[in-house]
Amino acid sequence: MDRLVKPDVKEVEIPFKRGQKCSATFRLSNLMHTMSVAVSLTTTNPSVFSINQSFSIILPLSSSSYTLTLSHSPHQPPLRSPPDVLTVKSAMLPTGKAHVDELRRLFSRPGPHIFRDATIPISLVGPHVAEYLIPNHAQIADLPSNFNRAISGCTGSQLTALLESAVRSGNPNLVAKLIDVGGDVNCKDSEGRSMITQAVQAGNIDVVRVLIASGCVIDYLVDKVLHEAAAINRVDLMQALISNFKDIDANSIDLYGRTPIHVAASCGNVEAIRFCGSIGGKADAVDSNGCTPLHLAAEKGDLETVECLLECSGLIKYAVNKQGKTGFGIAVENGNSHLYSLLQFGDILHRSARLDDVNGIKNCISEGVNVNERDQNGWRPLHRAAFKGRIESVRMLLNHGARVDVVDDEGYTPLHCAVETGHVQVALLLIAHGAKADAKNLKGVMPSPIKQSSVCEKTNLSFCS
Repeated sequence: MDRLVKPDVKEVEIPFKRGQKCSATFRLSNLMHTMSVAVSLTTTNPSVFSINQSFSIILPLSSSSYTLTLSHSPHQPPLRSPPDVLTVKSAMLPTGKAHVDELRRLFSRPGPHIFRDATIPISLVGPHVAEYLIPNHAQIADLPSNFNRAISGCTGSQLTALLESAVRSGNPNLVAKLIDVGGDVNCKDSEGRSMITQAVQAGNIDVVRVLIASGCVIDYLVDKVLHEAAAINRVDLMQALISNFKDIDANSIDLYGRTPIHVAASCGNVEAIRFCGSIGGKADAVDSNGCTPLHLAAEKGDLETVECLLECSGLIKYAVNKQGKTGFGIAVENGNSHLYSLLQFGDILHRSARLDDVNGIKNCISEGVNVNERDQNGWRPLHRAAFKGRIESVRMLLNHGARVDVVDDEGYTPLHCAVETGHVQVALLLIAHGAKADAKNLKGVMPSPIKQSSVCEKTNLSFCS
């Protein structure tokens, strides 16, 4: 005979709950038909686990119950590797009676009278144990050995809660396991978002793929998965989402009216901006405040993002938000002077000068546009206003710092332009502001005398003779 008693369990499983008293009950049966048996129970970690009867007596063919308890109520499960064990020793007791001290002395003496009947592993189980294991094994490829025991007895709702935790932690093996044992892959969070949104937020593409393969669906009105991927500049996630969810809209908006490009621009994520643009995202879309992505990038002062957005849409810098500000105005407001040259829109000032749009000129000046901004031919707004005879625009420009004798690439001044096109009053105004009447272009050639004649008679310009 190799043992005197037999346990009713192969493993003692203690349901663990944080901060609460935790215990488990098991039974030992006396295998002797005619003799009582003395029993000694010990654990490998007595400071953590206590037993209600360390020494006891079991009558012939009878059984007794024992309770194994955590000695205190810890916040985290006291897990060890290898796990703690409960050792069961026994000895024949012909008298059938003995005091605890006598039993202690009996088992303290080694010898053949002592039987080692069982070594029983002690496991802590339940959702609180699994919750502890998930984040602490997020980077381990294989499931922890005690994970299967930890989830034994969990309800469906508990498994689903664990699944959400595994998704956030980013372990695809844990996610797949919890789905297999009953976790609801289509459970929503408190805001109605799917687990795919949570996986994208965590930035784990392997978990996203597991969820998709397991039938997880998204609600396009709630799950702003492209927005989430754009916020962390993950083009690979965007590609996976676009490939599997054909109805995802690159121009969908969130609660603030912002598209994924808005989100990427506010975070300085150029790769995400370019990808969104490649699938139809509009770089000049406006949010609920009338802001384009360029407004957000200008506020942040992100040069690379501003350059990228201008490449996507040449007209975006002309858009104004609900406060009437362009990207340039936002940059000025936030002191991002390194963006001024990119965001200035002198071509609008040129257009306003050509059309005699005085209010347009005022708006440009208020936005900080350089009144001496040159175009590709070296013309300034004053050249255009003078050439078209727009006297009010000329006056406005001169009063706000336009240089009266500025020259273009051929050496022509605004006065040349006024004389060339026969605009007498404009020529007089320019002269009154100090324009030089004897100016020559770079080739030393005067404007056409035929076109000059009427102006020369009235102004006596020296370079007309």
